Amino acid sequence: MKTSNVLLFILVLLYINASTEWPTHTVCKEDNLEIHYKSCDPQQDFAFSIDRCSDIATHTFNIRAAMVLRHSIKELYVKLDMIINGKTVLTYSETLCGQGHAKPVFCGMKKGEHFYYEGPVTLGIKEIPQGDYTLSAKLTNQDHVTVACADFTVKNYLDY
Repeated sequence: MKTSNVLLFILVLLYINASTEWPTHTVCKEDNLEIHYKSCDPQQDFAFSIDRCSDIATHTFNIRAAMVLRHSIKELYVKLDMIINGKTVLTYSETLCGQGHAKPVFCGMKKGEHFYYEGPVTLGIKEIPQGDYTLSAKLTNQDHVTVACADFTVKNYLDY
């Protein structure tokens, strides 16, 4: 009996290691707007959600995000790429944590800590661009190591 349990455990571990992609998660799905994401970090997935798709079109909306940090955050940088038909059409980057910047709650967190944020986010846009496209988001720390990354698939048919 013990041998079969050990064999089953080894097979489960091999299956987990053989998997090369994280699952696609649904952020929201309403009549004319769908947003899905998949972690692009081969070693870590994370949780992300919003209450309603339609909230994104407002100036400020609430999100929930959670993960266990694999790297400490003294400084944190975000880079966003908008990709249409496989080509990057827009790039945006910003410092989220660092000298001379406001200090969000996650700045200063250490490796192994559980990051959880629930609260408002302001994108600074008046509307979500229409069409089908990918938003690639990558967060890196002071050591240029990926803290988190994801590819968001957006399908927007809203008529503003």
